[in-house]
Amino acid sequence: MSKSDKTTERGQTARRTKKKKGSSARGFFRVLGRFFLLLLETLLLICLALYGIMYVLAKGPSETARDLFVTSVRETSAIKFLADIYFTPEEIAAIETVKETMEYEPTDTSLITISTDPASVENKTGWTDAHGVFHPDEDGDGIIIEPVKGKGYSGYMMVVTDPSRVILGSIPSSYGKRGYVLSEYVQHFEGVAGTNAGGFYDPGGMGDGSIPDSVVVVEGQIHYMEYGCGTEGGGGIAAIDGNHILHVAKSMTRQELIDNDIQYAVCYGPVLIVNGVSASPDSLNISLNPRTAIGQCSDGAMLFLVIDGRQVVSMGAQYQDLVEIMERYGAVNAVNLDGGSSSMLWFQDHYVNNSSSVVGVRDMPTSFVILKEGANHG
Repeated sequence: MSKSDKTTERGQTARRTKKKKGSSARGFFRVLGRFFLLLLETLLLICLALYGIMYVLAKGPSETARDLFVTSVRETSAIKFLADIYFTPEEIAAIETVKETMEYEPTDTSLITISTDPASVENKTGWTDAHGVFHPDEDGDGIIIEPVKGKGYSGYMMVVTDPSRVILGSIPSSYGKRGYVLSEYVQHFEGVAGTNAGGFYDPGGMGDGSIPDSVVVVEGQIHYMEYGCGTEGGGGIAAIDGNHILHVAKSMTRQELIDNDIQYAVCYGPVLIVNGVSASPDSLNISLNPRTAIGQCSDGAMLFLVIDGRQVVSMGAQYQDLVEIMERYGAVNAVNLDGGSSSMLWFQDHYVNNSSSVVGVRDMPTSFVILKEGANHG
C-alpha cells in the first residue's frame, strides 16, 4: 500500500471515529432529554394529583375534611398559603374560629405538692401516676420515656420526676443573631434531655430561629413583653416559678410574672388543662400536625409530650389528643408548645423522634432542658 493510500485510510478511519463519537454524544443527550422530560411529566402529574386531592378536601362535601385541611396547613410556616388558594380571608377566619368554652382561672399552686426529700425523687425504680399506674424507670435516672400511640399518630412521653431539673434552655444574648438546634441547647447547659419550647419569628418557614415571637422569661429576666402571648394556635403561656411549679394561662402580664416569681416562661398555646380541668373539644381546633406539650402532675413530675407528624406512619395529632394523653398521665396543668417541624425530643446524645422538616432539625430561640441529677437551679 502506498504512502498516499495509507494517509487516505487513516483520514477515513478518523472521520468514522469522529462520526461515531458524535453519534454517541447525540444518543446520550437524547436519552438524557427523554429522562428529564419523563421526570417533568411525572412531577406535573404528581402536582395535578395533589391539587386534585386538596381541591376535594377544600371544596368537597365534608366540612370536617375542609376544616382539617385549612387549620392544619394554616399552622405551618411554609405552606399556609395553600389555604389562600381555595378560600378568602373571611372564609379562613370563620373556619379557624373556635368557640371559647373554658374559663382560665389562675394556676392553683396548692394542687401541686413537690417533695423536698431527695430520697423521694432519686434512685427510684419507677414512678406511679395519679391513676395508680406504675411507669418503670429502668436506669433509675429520674427520667422515663415511653412511646404513645393513637389513631393516626405516634410519639413519646417524657416524665421528669424531679421538676427542679427543668430549666428553659435559651441564650438571650443570641436573640436576633442566631438560633440553636435542640442538641446544642442540651449540650450548652450540660443537660441530659430536652424538647423544643416557644414559638419564633419564621416567615415562610425560612426563619433562622433567633427571634422569639412572644414573651420569654429566662432566669427571672423578662424579654419580648411587648409581643404578648397571642398565637395562631390559640394563645397560652407555660411559666415555671421559683418553686418549680408550672403555671399555665392564656397570657400573663409583667406584674403577674413578677408576683408569681416566674423564672422561666415561653408562649404558644392553646391551654390544654388548668387546675385539673381539661379544655373541651369545642374550644380546640381540629388541626393535625406534629406536636409538643408540657404538663405537670400533682406530685410535681413534669411531663413532656412530643408527637411525630407529616409522615406515613404518623400524620400528627389534634389538640384533643394531647388533652387525652395528658389526662392519662395525671396532668393537673398542661399547655401546647410550638409544634410542626420544631417538635423534637433529645435524650442521652440522640434525637428520640423523627423531624418532620425536609431540611433537618430547626434552629430555635428557646428549649426546655433537663439537667443532670444534682445539677438543678435551686
